[in-house]
Amino acid sequence: MINNLDARQRRARKTRAKIAELKVTRLSVHRTNSHIYAQIIAETGDKVLASASSVEAEVRGSTKNGGNVDAATLVGKRIAEKAKAAGITKVAFDRSGYKYHGRIKALADAARENGLSF
Repeated sequence: MINNLDARQRRARKTRAKIAELKVTRLSVHRTNSHIYAQIIAETGDKVLASASSVEAEVRGSTKNGGNVDAATLVGKRIAEKAKAAGITKVAFDRSGYKYHGRIKALADAARENGLSF
């Protein structure tokens, strides 16, 4: 019996295997009911180069709820700014098995608008 978590992790594994094969920096996203997190991980997969989340004080101050599209948009904008500061412009988008919809899509679109390409 496969549950939702197992199914999502299976999808995530397939994506990550492909990204590892391409040897590119990846933008990994994780979401919970109350927050959203984004990390830019090195090609080797052993080092986080930049991170942003709705838990950060700057994001918390400007949005009431960390688990909505507005918060995801802010996190996408911040991760793109931090990536640019670290000299990263090209990444592979790792949606961690989540549907490309809602908060995940909002984060991706905001990151693209602020200079990340994937």
